Amino acid sequence: MFNLDTDLLMNMLWLITLLFAVGMFFALMLKSNKIAQLATSVNNLKKALDEMDEQAKLVVRTDIELNKAQEELDKKLTGLYTLQRLSRTISSTLEEDQVFEKIDSNYLEDLGFKKALAFLWNEKEKRFFLHLNIGYSGSNAEQIKSFIDSEREFFLDAIKSEKTLSSINPLKDNPLKEKIKDVFKTLTFVISPVLPKEGVRGFLFVGAEIPDLIITEGDEELITILANQLGQALENARLFEKTWHAHQELENRVEERTRELSLALEEVKKVSKRKSDFVSSVSHELRTPLTSIKGYASILLAGKLGAVPEEVQRRLEKINKHSDELVQFVNDLLDISRIESGRVTMKFLPLSLKNIVDEVSDLLAVQLKDKGITFVSDITSDLPDVLIDNNQIKRVFINLINNAIKYTPQGKIAVQTRKLGHEVQVDISDTGCGIPEDAIDKIFEEFYRVDSAANQEIKGTGLGLSLVKNIIEAHKGKIWVKSKVGAGSTFSFTLPKAQI
Repeated sequence: MFNLDTDLLMNMLWLITLLFAVGMFFALMLKSNKIAQLATSVNNLKKALDEMDEQAKLVVRTDIELNKAQEELDKKLTGLYTLQRLSRTISSTLEEDQVFEKIDSNYLEDLGFKKALAFLWNEKEKRFFLHLNIGYSGSNAEQIKSFIDSEREFFLDAIKSEKTLSSINPLKDNPLKEKIKDVFKTLTFVISPVLPKEGVRGFLFVGAEIPDLIITEGDEELITILANQLGQALENARLFEKTWHAHQELENRVEERTRELSLALEEVKKVSKRKSDFVSSVSHELRTPLTSIKGYASILLAGKLGAVPEEVQRRLEKINKHSDELVQFVNDLLDISRIESGRVTMKFLPLSLKNIVDEVSDLLAVQLKDKGITFVSDITSDLPDVLIDNNQIKRVFINLINNAIKYTPQGKIAVQTRKLGHEVQVDISDTGCGIPEDAIDKIFEEFYRVDSAANQEIKGTGLGLSLVKNIIEAHKGKIWVKSKVGAGSTFSFTLPKAQI
């Protein structure tokens, strides 16, 4: 009996042990599954955090790029103001020796440089003469002059090439670059030829010994413009001197030569005033693309797009694109002298007008929305490509549509196209204030602005429509306008079809 109880007890203990083991097994299985689920959640969370980190880095990089673009714009605007003031100053003298005396260190520092030298070549004596010295002692200047004499062929070739040289382009790989840095005691520099139409030629050197200073193509362009202004001032001074000598020799030619000089001087004053008016409006005109850039940046930084990577990427691409367009716009401002002389190089390609209009409407979307203007693009699907320069024709649309926005308090702006034989006609219509009849024939003249109450409120250079006309005519097209006061305007122009 005792043995039977013992066996029963042992069997029960064994059964309990077995049940406990089975329970532990299932418990371990459940716990293992839960651990696996937790590991999956952790991995998903880590992936999400990585994606957020990449997005944050992208936003930071975009902000840095925008800040750099703004700094570059501020720098170029300062340079433009300085050139305008300096042009007016050096144009006020008709004595060759005083042209360089008008340039002082304040102007130079506003352009971002500390040192400057100007040399003119004397063909009779076969050597360079120093005419401007800012930032160098007498001994330094003599040492530099000796170096220039020893390397005069290089500097004569630079003048002959009529191209600006600098420490970044195209001298960046030239072994002479380091010698120039050492002798001129600069880390960065620009050398631009001074090229009056008549008389001796030379070059202008500017530099700085600032480790953090980075010379850009915009800096090169500013110094090139300054060198051109010096050449023009020297030309004016030499023309005056030549006229004065002619007065001594031929009395009967005095009136003619004096009249020519007076006309030239008046033209210089007019150009100086136009530049002044133009530069004063640059800041206002730049706000158009800048507003678009900041609009997209604000949407991104405010988190209104959520965490959808595609949307974030799309907005970032637009920011980069409009930043590039804004930089290009500033570069176009620096090219104004070349546009006026008709020396702009254009690259004609078969392109779609629809794509260009879409880009421009996207660029100006913020302004259209702010003024409550409806924009309609009615470009037929079968419209053939046109043979155009993309950037220049985009500028045409920006100018015309932006003008329509300015003079349309509320209403509608429409872009329509039609085929005309070997050409395509584009019509840009608005429901704005219209143009007086007596101004229709003058509207495309350079710097002309309609004398009206609306123009008193709206700032402008009076240059946009003239540039548009020059661009259209460079494409072998024509432009005209139909308008009625109070009933809006329609600007029309033609472009050649691409030959397929």
